[in-house]
Amino acid sequence: MSHVDTAIERIKQFCPPEGYWLAFSGGKDSQCIYHLAEMAGVKFDAHYSVTTIDPPPLVRFIRKQYPLVTFEHPEKPFLKMLETKGFPLRQARWCCEQYKERGGEGRTVLLGLRWEESAARSKRKMVQHCFKGGKQKKLYVSPIIDWTVEQVWQFLGDRPHCELYDRGLERIGCLMCPYAGDKARMRDANMFPRYRDAYIKSFEKLHATGRDSMKRWANGRDMFWWWLGNPDEEKQQELFT
Repeated sequence: MSHVDTAIERIKQFCPPEGYWLAFSGGKDSQCIYHLAEMAGVKFDAHYSVTTIDPPPLVRFIRKQYPLVTFEHPEKPFLKMLETKGFPLRQARWCCEQYKERGGEGRTVLLGLRWEESAARSKRKMVQHCFKGGKQKKLYVSPIIDWTVEQVWQFLGDRPHCELYDRGLERIGCLMCPYAGDKARMRDANMFPRYRDAYIKSFEKLHATGRDSMKRWANGRDMFWWWLGNPDEEKQQELFT
């Protein structure tokens, strides 16, 4: 049995009567599970969790190529939340739960998660329960968990994909995400200057709150550059020219 047939069988095996909540990000992996679910003939409804710091080309791609995907909007934009809650860090990302992991409560969630993506994801199970407050919140099913990136692209074939992959990005997600490496975050700042400037304004408002933890920086702009990885002045200047 091929890896495609195996993934389809997994999807059929765990599909509940009400169908899946399909977590759709617009990236290559979620495209795979979307089309595999179609091939499996199971019932599902696809949802995109809007973070408000999403790459515009990605949003346009989803709206054009996957018009049936439901856009789930947050109660408060990410940058507004940052102004009061503080900036997220690699090991303290309050934003993931509030913006990326929303929705699907009480449902069986179909994910495009793969072991190959990271050390943390390599420890995940194909079927995993999510509990909160002692009660089961969701059931996650990751049918392509053992696929390689080569198998993902092979499966997608000539199906349209987000243009950001053709511009050199290997993974697509929130702009300037602290989980990405410094190089990738600087690339985002350079590629999307309007979002970079919006980040700086929010950092300035955060700094203006006068918290003791903010006093190590002279202003919000300095705090932003520290958060982005402390690029030297020459690199900062390149972004503003």
